[in-house]
Amino acid sequence: MSVPRTSALTPEQARQDMVDALVEERADLGMEKLPEQVEEALRAVPREVFVPGLPLVEAYDRHQAIVTKHDEAKRVALSSVSAPSIIALMLQRADIRPGHRVLEIGSGGYNAALISHLVGETGQVTSIDIDPDVIARAERCLKEAGVDQVHLAVTDGEHGFASRAPYDRIIVTAGAWDLSPSWEEQLAVGGRVVVPMRVRGLTRCLTLERAEEPGHWRSLAADMCGFVRMQGVGEHWERMPLLHQEEGSQVGLRLEDGPQVDVDALRRALTQDGETVWAGVCVRADEPTDALDLYLASAADGWALLTAQRGAITSKLIRPVVLMGTPAMVDEEGESFSYRALRRSPDDEELYEFGAVGHGPAGRRVAQNMVDLIGVWDREHRGGPGPRIDLVPIDTAAEDLPTGRVVSKRHTHMILNWTANPFE
Repeated sequence: MSVPRTSALTPEQARQDMVDALVEERADLGMEKLPEQVEEALRAVPREVFVPGLPLVEAYDRHQAIVTKHDEAKRVALSSVSAPSIIALMLQRADIRPGHRVLEIGSGGYNAALISHLVGETGQVTSIDIDPDVIARAERCLKEAGVDQVHLAVTDGEHGFASRAPYDRIIVTAGAWDLSPSWEEQLAVGGRVVVPMRVRGLTRCLTLERAEEPGHWRSLAADMCGFVRMQGVGEHWERMPLLHQEEGSQVGLRLEDGPQVDVDALRRALTQDGETVWAGVCVRADEPTDALDLYLASAADGWALLTAQRGAITSKLIRPVVLMGTPAMVDEEGESFSYRALRRSPDDEELYEFGAVGHGPAGRRVAQNMVDLIGVWDREHRGGPGPRIDLVPIDTAAEDLPTGRVVSKRHTHMILNWTANPFE
């Protein structure tokens, strides 16, 4: 893969290098070719204007999201300019065309400028954010970039922006927990919503089209992504009990749409030696595991995500894990848990084997349950199209719900079905 130039760069050169690298990377990964109009927009819009002060190499890092605002404690990102790679993917999924009316929920300026390029002079772009500082910053940046066709407004994204509806496309650039009814009301017939949505603690960018029945949606794609959390009425915080509270070595469980637990019992369980069960299922070092994560979240009743600070690993309190969220399971009593582990394969040093570490009275059984599910994914779903994902109104009767894992939210039930063809 080509490497962007790092010295004597001009903004134009940096921009072209970034897009060239994106195009080449997608080809290497066997991904669908970037639509010509999206590629043209990325080559035309000056990203450095929207991330002022950064070296060009960082401003045009295709995988780099730039945080533009933190909370007062400097711990939580409140706003960011998304990575070009995920922006390109979302614009591809949105299928924006000249003349479209587009609502962007979660502003920053750069994405709105790209959308403006895509819709052309006959289209309309509305970009909203709950934070006045974000809108003011976007306004300054858009003006400097010479983009004057974007309507900016300060408002809660949960409510959309009715005065400029209907929209052909709604693109949400903040992590949502549910689909707002306002978005459906403001979407034109045949429209599409692209939204990063949390699925039992995992975030997937869903490309949604309405089904025939009102309030029913079908996901056309579910892509790996990460976004700052939506604020306002649509904000949702999961339960996150700490199992080990020492500063720098904290271990916790994220229990979004997850089980009720006995926190004291789980804390005691963590102090006991873990029991490890290996699955005999291996992956390459560069092989994504997001499909497995989503399958486990769909299949496991006691689903959770284990979070950890580095000190918990260096002190060997737990095995190496994904710090922000390793797949985990809690037993029926909420007193034992397991989390996914990884080791270099004893049979092939180029492969890594999945396993599970269990803690507590039922730790080994819960670890075995996770390993069994990893085996099912390997045999039946690995390399497949992933789950069919439907959204139906929250008042849908239980007997009328589609088959699959039902995740109940505020406005909708989300159903994940791994046995149906997602494109039927």
